Amino acid sequence: MTRSVRRTRRILRLAGAGAAAVMALGACSTSSGSEDSSGTSDASGSPKLSGTVTVFAAASLKESFTALGKQFEKQHPGTKVSFSFGGSDSLAASITGGAPADVFAAASPKTMALVTDKEEAAGAPATFVRNQLEIAILPGNPHKVASLKDLDKSGLKVVLCDKTVPCGAAAQKALDASGIELTPVSYEQDVKGALTKVELKEADAAVVYKTDVKAAGDKVEGVEFPESAKAINDYPIALLKNARNARTAKAFIALVRSAEGRKVLTGAGFLKP
Repeated sequence: MTRSVRRTRRILRLAGAGAAAVMALGACSTSSGSEDSSGTSDASGSPKLSGTVTVFAAASLKESFTALGKQFEKQHPGTKVSFSFGGSDSLAASITGGAPADVFAAASPKTMALVTDKEEAAGAPATFVRNQLEIAILPGNPHKVASLKDLDKSGLKVVLCDKTVPCGAAAQKALDASGIELTPVSYEQDVKGALTKVELKEADAAVVYKTDVKAAGDKVEGVEFPESAKAINDYPIALLKNARNARTAKAFIALVRSAEGRKVLTGAGFLKP
């Protein structure tokens, strides 16, 4: 065998060993990549939650849901809860009109029905809290409002929620039970709008929820009235049919309905369902 032939065979053997090494490295790389993808699971082995959850919620839920949203994001890094707060009827109209949302939390079964009747919910809504009315007045109660009937005093500027909004419908129910007819200085599109009128001293009193009076702190005072017991609103929550992030949305609903979520909501003044 000539020296030239031996040299050629040696070169071929080295090339083969190099190719095997490259293939081995590729296999290691593939194995490493597989481990990385399995890292998307949490400690229990379930896939991690991620992405944004869009929640349409009644204005009266603003403080408590904002707190729960932050809690959810902390529990599930990589998630974000985006809120749209307003009158439940307006939110329902937006949903049935095609607005992108994952979860709807309404301030009454009637406004939730605007969504479920259009088959926009993924399942049956669940009542998670209840809310009761209260009269919001200026600090110190300068107009001596002590009952619902006192809202009929001459010269008293009263604000109500619009009758199409759950807080307005509940207020009207309480007023009807008392036989009182009021002519408010304005009808507001959500409960926060009614409360703000009192906070800015543009009105002397407003019929709102207890939760809103509590959230306002020392900006207003609250006057309870017995007729409110006849107009308590149930709050339903539902996953929406066209939810873009259904799995994470379900987890947020689970938090709202959990003992942990209930603690935040009752702390804000809501009643247990």
